[in-house]
Amino acid sequence: MKTDDRIRLFSKDPFSPKLENHALTGKYQGYRSINITGDYRAVYKEISKQEVVFVILGTHAQLYS
Repeated sequence: MKTDDRIRLFSKDPFSPKLENHALTGKYQGYRSINITGDYRAVYKEISKQEVVFVILGTHAQLYS
């Protein structure tokens, strides 16, 4: 499954260019997003340097509209 592959990649290199990791603004200020597929994103919050919590997974339209 693509999600599993991306989470494994994230655990090895959270800023791999494939993930398009970026900070969010607006209602998701303080969170970051990674690319799962062309349209699916996973939103997470960094708890500490060693711990993150993924809070939501959805399409770009579901998350940001």
